[in-house]
Amino acid sequence: MAQAPPTDTKLDEKVDYFNLPCPIPFEELHREAIISLKPELFEGMRFDFTKMLNQKFSLNHSVSMGPTEIPSQSTETIKIPTANYEFGATFIDHPKLMLLGRILTDGRLNARVKYEVSENLTLKANAQLTNEPHMSQGMVNFDYKGKDYRSQFQLGNGALLGASYIQSVTRNLSLGAEVFWAGQHRKSGVGYAARYNTDKWVATAQVASTGMVLASYVQKVSEKVSLATELLCNYLSRDVTASFGYDYILRQCRLRGKIDSNGCCAAFLEERLNMGLNFILSAELDHKKKDYKFGFGLTVGE
Repeated sequence: MAQAPPTDTKLDEKVDYFNLPCPIPFEELHREAIISLKPELFEGMRFDFTKMLNQKFSLNHSVSMGPTEIPSQSTETIKIPTANYEFGATFIDHPKLMLLGRILTDGRLNARVKYEVSENLTLKANAQLTNEPHMSQGMVNFDYKGKDYRSQFQLGNGALLGASYIQSVTRNLSLGAEVFWAGQHRKSGVGYAARYNTDKWVATAQVASTGMVLASYVQKVSEKVSLATELLCNYLSRDVTASFGYDYILRQCRLRGKIDSNGCCAAFLEERLNMGLNFILSAELDHKKKDYKFGFGLTVGE
């Protein structure tokens, strides 16, 4: 008796529109590319010390010494030497509440609050206060997390209003839109975005009525190596910038860097010397402006 050929039990995977994942927030669409392309570069010397008083409360001390750029009409960059001390406190009652405050010797005060009102609703508030008139800023965000969507409403000083919404269309694709109104400057705008992510790569695209077009792509080569590229252009002013970056994680250090079409190269190295002790190197070379920045620092505490 002839044996029947084996049937293919693997059926075409169909989209279950009633069981889609929740997308990431609209403001974090390009977070993988930002990690590689926009590390926290600095110039001069920096020393950070964190002291844990208990499991929820910690104190932070930071000393920085280096030049500060001042506005100039010439093509050359003008810098003046400065030094700052920053004192901060952090309270984290995970995952319900987070309070963060920072004050600098030049009079600037930064405060941040994150409070989980419910399982789906989160309140976020940020404030930057300064001695300079009309330069202080504040913003309050309300984030709502649905089963397969996220929405956000923003309220800021200067009569700033904003709202965004992002929806999962498939398990990998999400689409979103945003709208904002800046009453103080009498400006408004809308924007649209798309994000497609898999286990190996992430592609995002964003366009706004202000003229901004932003596209990014991140390829995960391995568990420790990621490559990123970004294209930023403004179709109103005809400005275009292309960037390429990398993120390389070794056993004791992490190296990130980028190069862009404006002739700017940057690298950021974090070396773990011991438990709770990290050494930091930062470098940025802007050949077009002839501006070269180098920095090193130490981070003590977890």
